Amino acid sequence: MNDWIVDTVEGAMGSPWVFAALFAFAAIDGFFPLMPSESLVITAGVFAATGAPDLAPVIASAAAGAFAGDHVAYAIGRGAGSRRRSRKQARLFTWAKGMLDRRGGMILVVCRYIPGARTAITMTAGAVAYPLRRFSPFDALAAVSWAAYSALVGYVGGAAFEDDPIRGLVLGLGLGLALAVAALVELVRHTRRRHMAAAR
Repeated sequence: MNDWIVDTVEGAMGSPWVFAALFAFAAIDGFFPLMPSESLVITAGVFAATGAPDLAPVIASAAAGAFAGDHVAYAIGRGAGSRRRSRKQARLFTWAKGMLDRRGGMILVVCRYIPGARTAITMTAGAVAYPLRRFSPFDALAAVSWAAYSALVGYVGGAAFEDDPIRGLVLGLGLGLALAVAALVELVRHTRRRHMAAAR
């Protein structure tokens, strides 16, 4: 059974269509966070350690998809941002705009590693009219670093368990999840610290 799974996944990973799938999954994940793009990129990284697919196109396809999807989310947010808002919503928008104006680059890069948060922050950037000329370079950095990180996590797992790709996949997914949780905890801690300092 294990061999059948490995052979099936290996066959799919050896197809040139895997790059189109990586692009599509990463793009859709940018504005529809239920799409598990990390899992696919990590899986492709695991099998890249055995030679198919090549690692560089895996990273390039995932990064291009992430960049495109984030810009769709930004455009959705931009459209939603023009609606009338209550006083409470206006205060939240002002706070969010201030955060992005001060630390937009760092927030965009860090949130790209956290499923769900990446969609929320890119839509928020659009809604508060964060300038596209600033959004795009930071988002490019976020997309490329995320794609490289996800693929390399898989690649390391695949290289460590070259004779057992399933174990390599489990290691890669586990490591990716652990690092994403750590990033989320650190972001929450940093935001709370800043919020408490501003309240004093």
